[in-house]
Amino acid sequence: MLAKANSNAVLGIDGYVVQVEVDLAKGLPAFNIVGLPDTAVRESKERVKAAIKNTGFKFPIKRITVNLAPADIKKEGPVFDLPIAIGILAANGLIKDDKLKDYALIGELSLDGQVRGINGILPMALAAKKEGKRGFILPQENAQEAAVIDDLEIIAVANLEEAVNYLNGELELPQVSGDFYLTEDDDYQVDFKDVKGQEHAKRALEIAATGGHNVIMIGPPGSGKTMLAKRIPTILPPLSKEEAIEVTKIFSIVGKLSVERALITKRPFRSPHHTTSDVGLIGGGRIPQPGEVSLAHHGVLFLDELPEFKKNVLEVLRQPLEKGEVSISRALTTLDYPAKFMLIAAMNPCPCGFYGDDRKNCSCNSYDIKRYLNKISGPLLDRIDIHLEVPRLQVDELTEYEEGESSAQIRERVKKARRVQLERFAEENIMYNARMNRPLIKKYCIVESQGEELLKQAISRIDLSARAYDRILKLARTIADLAGEEVINSAHIAEAIQYRSLDRSYKF
Repeated sequence: MLAKANSNAVLGIDGYVVQVEVDLAKGLPAFNIVGLPDTAVRESKERVKAAIKNTGFKFPIKRITVNLAPADIKKEGPVFDLPIAIGILAANGLIKDDKLKDYALIGELSLDGQVRGINGILPMALAAKKEGKRGFILPQENAQEAAVIDDLEIIAVANLEEAVNYLNGELELPQVSGDFYLTEDDDYQVDFKDVKGQEHAKRALEIAATGGHNVIMIGPPGSGKTMLAKRIPTILPPLSKEEAIEVTKIFSIVGKLSVERALITKRPFRSPHHTTSDVGLIGGGRIPQPGEVSLAHHGVLFLDELPEFKKNVLEVLRQPLEKGEVSISRALTTLDYPAKFMLIAAMNPCPCGFYGDDRKNCSCNSYDIKRYLNKISGPLLDRIDIHLEVPRLQVDELTEYEEGESSAQIRERVKKARRVQLERFAEENIMYNARMNRPLIKKYCIVESQGEELLKQAISRIDLSARAYDRILKLARTIADLAGEEVINSAHIAEAIQYRSLDRSYKF
């Protein structure tokens, strides 16, 4: 007796279809699972057996073979408990086949037959829809997450008995529907109007948000670097539904999705501690998982106290900063995780933090300062578009009671300039200026003659690398977009050059 049930699994951040084939044969009683199962999948045998018995169904005393196809991809976790149990009951004649083939099933079983929630439901639901399945039978606690997907029946079950009765047509269960919408403004608890002074820094961060540029802020303790960084998401354009689904998929896979909110509508802001490992930052592990750079996809990755991170941890940032994705290779497969994020880094100018400060003397010697700054490599610095010096506020600025410009006002200018970029790159498969490659820079970064001359002088005086030269042009393109200019002029180039302050002031 043979029965088939449909299920899904996750590879990287994408779901794929797994067919659960169950064969009941005569012979000595046995229960075998094949198809590259890991330990958690092999342990399904005991959970499924107990769940079937404790639900009141008869467990077949036969030779049971379960195959998880495709058999060349390793299967992980307890997600196949429910489809395996349904497949065994179908092979034993307790479930009708006509409805089973139209649905995908997923869920972990407890010993009493309850269906428990799992991670990664959203990419699995997308895979089920792509495969043409009519619906998805899954745990109740995952139902709202799966309901984000249109044109797919979401059937939430509390236990194995409900799943069996629904498939046999003996129980009607309502389809779970999701009423999800993306708003222009979200309930941010911070705002740029709370930031006193620092007009130069606010302008630089507005440019960064407009073009998706990376920023490093350098200044003494208490100058407001962290305060500024935390407010960057408030001026970024809202997520599109496609972007929201991409972000939600990543959070779903790592189990960080809130039960109350099935769709992430805010751009992520990730701020890992400086003790984070390279695997924690970039992703990987024995069972590969996305790291902080992927959790910051379409959002902001903030690295505070940048020189305190281990050097090998910082160096692994090069690939995602350049390509917008992370590739993790294992013996049987290579997984690609998206990592299109804005890097916002903050650091002190020296170990004590007061080098160059006009109110407090620095206690570090030149060797200590050089060793501290050399923790940031030149190649990594080249990948950061805006170098921003953030001085401490003066007394009159600190005591100023007038509110600054609000995040909503800045955001409107950012959105307007982003629309220009979306139109420009409609056929280029990118969304903003920071993602331009060399051919696109030549095509879209047209500089007037005076600007060209200014750029040549800067190259010779600052000794810029080819990558830094490209980044100045991309930055100037963003400044021109904010000004509503089609051609980049000398004023745009001059402002872009001043944001390379670390090239001019510090030797790394």
